[in-house]
Amino acid sequence: MWYHEAVIYQIYPLGLCGAPEENDGVESHRILRVLDWVEHIKGMGADTVLFNPLFESDRHGYDTRDYFTVDRRLGTEEDLRKVCDALHAAGLRVLFDGVFNHVGRGFWAFRDVQEKRWDSPYKDWFHLSFDGNSNYNDGFWYEGWEGHFELVKLNLWNDAVVEHQFAAIRSWVERFGIDGLRLDVAYCLSPEYLQRLRRFSETVKPDFWLLGETLHGDYNRWMNDNACHSVTNYECYKGLWSAFNSMNLFEIGHSLQRQFGPEQWCLYRGRHLLSFLDNHDVERIASKLQNGAHLLPAYGMLFGMPGVPAVYYGSEWGMQGRKSDGDAALRPAVEVPVSNEITAFIASCAAARRQSRALQYGSYRNVLLTNRQIIFERCAEGERVLVAVNADGEPFTAHFDAQAGRARELLSGGMHDFGGGSLLPPYSVAYWRVE
Repeated sequence: MWYHEAVIYQIYPLGLCGAPEENDGVESHRILRVLDWVEHIKGMGADTVLFNPLFESDRHGYDTRDYFTVDRRLGTEEDLRKVCDALHAAGLRVLFDGVFNHVGRGFWAFRDVQEKRWDSPYKDWFHLSFDGNSNYNDGFWYEGWEGHFELVKLNLWNDAVVEHQFAAIRSWVERFGIDGLRLDVAYCLSPEYLQRLRRFSETVKPDFWLLGETLHGDYNRWMNDNACHSVTNYECYKGLWSAFNSMNLFEIGHSLQRQFGPEQWCLYRGRHLLSFLDNHDVERIASKLQNGAHLLPAYGMLFGMPGVPAVYYGSEWGMQGRKSDGDAALRPAVEVPVSNEITAFIASCAAARRQSRALQYGSYRNVLLTNRQIIFERCAEGERVLVAVNADGEPFTAHFDAQAGRARELLSGGMHDFGGGSLLPPYSVAYWRVE
């Protein structure tokens, strides 16, 4: 499947394009800014663009007003089609964000209930009761998402709601040619809904990808042959930054071994979870890491470990952003992309992954693990690659049974000799294809 080999570039369009926080009702062609990013995205090695919400909403996109209308703060249907066409013409695939668990208070069907109350034909689209009241004094109670009553929970057991959403997905494929969906808060979606969505998605486009947002628990609940193809790997997201900050690479090494190792009980061997260092909901990795010298080794780990790597816009050149400063700090407006040594390193990691079936599909096994160093093995289709990371500020000579004398370095193109131990420079990462 194409998504097993993908490198994702994530864009929060309302942020990148500089839209006002509140929907001011003014149409502006901001989404066209993305046209200036196409070559940059392709140049840094990504082949798929994931857009966070694009459709009409109250504020941040996850409070949908209309699944069929492009958010006027971003532009028109024609504007978005032009952007998607440009991305596809450059050989990039496109994913949209499907926000199907809840909508905003400005959602057209909810507005109808506010106006007509029990006479509204849409009252059963939501979990509500006319025997209570809301925080907004609507004259009826309704269920909000995790206590956020600006986000109105949909009744996904109602066929009319599901069919409305599926019609929107089909229209996105027909109008914009999308190749898959990120499912917001997929952990809130029932197995029955996910199975129905999976069966429907198979009818709209070959190899249509469903990526679910999940946080904790057994990811197999939401990632299986009757649900999502993949989910977000928040366990290893936490393990990555935490392992570097605590100088304890056992944390990420044990998580990867538990998830993908050779033992029969390993949870996700053969699955391709989404791997990431940051996104629109969490602190930027350049702000999260206590030692800036760990940024490149962290990206080296990201592209070397099992999974589908994702890079969040701006982080490829080291953009800062702290959660304590609010969501806007994590989703800033950016006129034009920047390229520097971080961008070049990420591009080299993406190129190495693109030419290696072992890095895309390979098994996982820890070869050497200390607090400050990790070497792990990826094997697939007769290819064997060793990924070596030194998180220490001092060089380290690794002694281990490489079962070979020489290897080709996928990141530098040179040769590596394992005789007498392998020298790992400070704050370094290497991909060795053993020959």
